[in-house]
Amino acid sequence: MITGRFFAAGADRRIAITISILLAVAVIVPLLNLAVSPTSAFYIPSYIVALTGKYLCYALLALALDLVWGYCGILSLGHGAFFALGGYAMGMYLMRQIGSRGVYGNPVLPDFMVFLNYKELPWFWYGFDHFWFAGLMVLAVPGLLAFVFGWFAFRSRVTGVYLSIITQAMTYALLLAFFRNDMGFGGNNGLTDFKDILGFNVQADATRSALFAASAVMLALAVFVTWAIVGSKYGKLLMAVRD
Repeated sequence: MITGRFFAAGADRRIAITISILLAVAVIVPLLNLAVSPTSAFYIPSYIVALTGKYLCYALLALALDLVWGYCGILSLGHGAFFALGGYAMGMYLMRQIGSRGVYGNPVLPDFMVFLNYKELPWFWYGFDHFWFAGLMVLAVPGLLAFVFGWFAFRSRVTGVYLSIITQAMTYALLLAFFRNDMGFGGNNGLTDFKDILGFNVQADATRSALFAASAVMLALAVFVTWAIVGSKYGKLLMAVRD
């Protein structure tokens, strides 16, 4: 079993140490933020918690890129697009939670839609008032785009620098599209003024610490999953493609 191989004496100790550090950080940092006096030398300010949590999310992106580029040998310059689509999916949920507390007080339309004179909520925003639906879209939308893009690219036998160029072109095309106000994603201002997640104030120290802990745990899980993939038969196939 994978777990048995992971904890065996011959397992990669670097991975074990990395996961252990991440799990420890998931516990220690929130405690030093919430349970320690601000006057203490061990106190970690909330802005450091939020900033470090952002870095943990970027580490997830780097881990995915390392799997595709480092082990499979395919240089993708479009990973930021998949990362951003997942972020937009969660951002749409957070925008729907604002409701009538926005600047314009509209219970249905986000502020930027009211400002741009939208008459009704676009169809692709429906369902994002539910966390489970947004969480599903975080995985489904980038996964679907990656599948469709990969299907056409690899069936056309596009490889090497040409594949890298079209992945970058895809990212730039999405950037231009999302920057348009009529796309319904906030234009160049993006999605802002988040207030709640699952009923908890996103600006509260406890919420930020909880999100930090969740990010650290998810990164530890991602490290374990990618380690398992690399050590599997599928991982050997990926490295064979690279070689």
